[in-house]
Amino acid sequence: MSTEFFIALRYLKARKKGFFSFLTTLIAIGGTTLGVGALVITLSVMSGFQHDIRDKILGIQPHIMMTRADGGEFTDYEEIQKEIKEDKSVISSSPFIYRQGMIRTIGSSLSAGIIVKAVNFKEEDSMVGLSSQVQISDIDFDGLGGAQIMLGSEIAKSVGVTAGDEIVLMFPSSFTSMPKMYKFKVMALFHSGMYDFDSSLGFIDLSYAQQIFSMEGGVSGISIQTADFDKAVISAERLQKEFSYPYRVKAWIELNKNLFSALKLEKIMMFLILGLIILVAAFNIVSNLLLLSVQKSKEIGIMSAVGFSKISIAKIFFYEGLVVGFLGTVLGMILGTGISLVLKHFEIFKLPQGIYYVDRLPIAIIASDIFSVAVCAFIITVIAGIYPAYQVSKLDPLEAIRYG
Repeated sequence: MSTEFFIALRYLKARKKGFFSFLTTLIAIGGTTLGVGALVITLSVMSGFQHDIRDKILGIQPHIMMTRADGGEFTDYEEIQKEIKEDKSVISSSPFIYRQGMIRTIGSSLSAGIIVKAVNFKEEDSMVGLSSQVQISDIDFDGLGGAQIMLGSEIAKSVGVTAGDEIVLMFPSSFTSMPKMYKFKVMALFHSGMYDFDSSLGFIDLSYAQQIFSMEGGVSGISIQTADFDKAVISAERLQKEFSYPYRVKAWIELNKNLFSALKLEKIMMFLILGLIILVAAFNIVSNLLLLSVQKSKEIGIMSAVGFSKISIAKIFFYEGLVVGFLGTVLGMILGTGISLVLKHFEIFKLPQGIYYVDRLPIAIIASDIFSVAVCAFIITVIAGIYPAYQVSKLDPLEAIRYG
């Protein structure tokens, strides 16, 4: 341990004798602790939202979706699937049909808008684990087919149906003003935890949809599952080059670009706003060290007289600011991580799904986020210690001894 660092620690301990001086030290450490802790908790919550929403989206949507830019049908989708599977990153693919319509309860005036996705249930289940999200079922998941539908839990609630009930699906007709109507039996309800999906989506059998929509041998698009969802954008770009216009290939994050861009922006803004707390704490450290320099001016003069250089004296005060900043940063990391762990393992807060997409407060403790907060906080506190140390180094030793 260097002499300067030893004296800095002695000053820090000796300040307990003066209550006001000790109180300013505690405020400086406490301010840094609260700032770092608040940042760690906030970033854990924001990261939790991103991860939770991502997982819920990938529980319904595939990693990549291929459609036609002109809105046309895929009449040769089986051949396209064979070409898609030649890509090294592709695990599986499955055709689908999308249709927008209305759902209405039989014997009731309750109705709602619905997006119907027609799929091969076994293939879809292997891709996104659809069967694991079944909440209520009248039959086994593998038995779904024909004029049967699996509804989101929220849309089922809005039209007042459950598994075993019958509903009517209505789709616009291009030939007449009267919509096409089909009776379906609700065989299962799914709950993805993503309100947008649960309140608007329904699944029906692909082969039956091809019959009622007069699309024999045709589909709306192809779902593609890759080995790594984080690299889905790269895979999508590669497939897009291989399948040019009119085919359009989009990764899951591109299909939900607005949502994830908003979450990323919120995370950055919260980091900047709560970072001001650490900046305020840094000013406390500056004022704390300036106060100490006034209190210890006589001792500073004596140290200069016995041979301490200006740089050595400046180091003493710089090291003290360093210790205060380090203590505040470490305590803040412990506080923030501890509270984040409590929030993660105990569902203290319940959230309305219609507003926040999820029904609970999600927490994701990411080491890189905590490290970034710690580094930024420590750099700010180090910079805060430079000015007081520089001011101390300019003190005249004779004046300091005479008037200290």
